[in-house]
Amino acid sequence: MAAYIARRLLLMIPTVFGILLISFVIVQFAPGGPVERVLAQLQGLDQGSGSRVGGGAGDMGGALASQAAQSQYRGSQGLDPKFIEELNKQFGFDKPPAERFWKMLKDYATFDFGTSYFSGVPVLTLIKRKLPVSISLGLWMTLISYAISIPLGIAKARRDGSRFDAWTSGVVIVGYAIPSFLFAVLLVVLFAGGSFWQIFPSRGLWSDNWAELSPLGKILDYLWHIALPVAALVLGSFATSTFLTKNSFLEEIRKQYVQTARMKGLTENGVLYGHVFRNAMMIVIAGFPGAFVAAFFTGSLLIENIFSLDGLGLLTYESVMNRDYPVVFANIYILALLGLVVNLLSDLTYTWVDPRIDFETREV
Repeated sequence: MAAYIARRLLLMIPTVFGILLISFVIVQFAPGGPVERVLAQLQGLDQGSGSRVGGGAGDMGGALASQAAQSQYRGSQGLDPKFIEELNKQFGFDKPPAERFWKMLKDYATFDFGTSYFSGVPVLTLIKRKLPVSISLGLWMTLISYAISIPLGIAKARRDGSRFDAWTSGVVIVGYAIPSFLFAVLLVVLFAGGSFWQIFPSRGLWSDNWAELSPLGKILDYLWHIALPVAALVLGSFATSTFLTKNSFLEEIRKQYVQTARMKGLTENGVLYGHVFRNAMMIVIAGFPGAFVAAFFTGSLLIENIFSLDGLGLLTYESVMNRDYPVVFANIYILALLGLVVNLLSDLTYTWVDPRIDFETREV
């Protein structure tokens, strides 16, 4: 097992390199960059990035904006070429792409992500600030979703074709068809003071007086704030894993070894949890990494907006829109690493569920 883990860890290096290379090349051909956004903002053509140009790399935004205003470079006369050249130098675009990519690789090897172009804050600091929100949403959503879908899928498989199966399938399909953000809006309207009851808060991860609360009060306050966002995510996410669990168990239940176990006198629960469960859960476990990573980074973007939760999903979206490349590439790098590590952990979980699996004899 140690040799397999070592091989997988080594394979992460070229995988991450390829992901960063493809992303870097795409960015080179993407229309509009941070320099163009700054110039558009200075000319009054882009108001969206105005608030983000105040403290960029080395206070570049405020100083150069002031310089441009004082020199009256805007308007019909355009912008002075020397000013544009200085902007390119401040952003590092005066160097060839290969040199910039090589520097990025060396920095990322030590988790040095640089500074945000438009906020002047180190990227790692930004990510650390947003991480609690994304961890809360992703972890709770994944755990609760699987805690519901696995028992429900097993129950549906045992009662396949019954009224229970039909009614629960209808509920699950409705949950699958309606996007999470619509559930979020509905929950806000019903329970967060939208039009009916004011039971839960509609914004933030904790109250303003959270630091003054007791340890138990902090836990309860956190759960109170996270209840509606997590509920919205769970309602829109457990359908796939429920049907996956059901179909996986049905396939195993119909196999010959299950009939043999029943003929030997084993109880239905003994057959189900002693023989079927281990084999049927393999495909469910295989889907866990993708579900976790999706929930952690991308599944909560609209939920973060609706409930004013400042997490990684919102940070990534704003960074892409503002061409804040250090933040964009840092999120891609972390997402790639996390996905690869979670996939490795998923393989190791296979051996826990079914000790008969031996990765040592498997070619990576």
